[in-house]
Amino acid sequence: MNRLALIGIIVEELEQSEKINELLHEYGRYIVGRMGIPYRERGVSVISIVIDAPNDAINSLSGKLGKIEGVKAKTMFTKME
Repeated sequence: MNRLALIGIIVEELEQSEKINELLHEYGRYIVGRMGIPYRERGVSVISIVIDAPNDAINSLSGKLGKIEGVKAKTMFTKME
C-alpha cells in the first residue's frame, strides 16, 4: 500500500547535484512533484519532494539521499494510507 510523504532535502555541497538527480530519476515513477530552490546567499539548495509510494521505497530514497556527503534529508508522512 502506498503512502504520501514529503521529503525535505538540504544540499550543502552543490557538486552532489548529479548524484541526487540520479536517485530522483530512479524513483521518478513515485514522485508527484518536486521543487528546488537555490539559496545562493547561503550557498545551499533546498529541494522538496512529494512522493506517493510504498513505505519501503520512501524510506529507501530518503536513506540513500542522506548517505550522500553534504546532503541532509528528512521525511514527513501523512496519516492516510
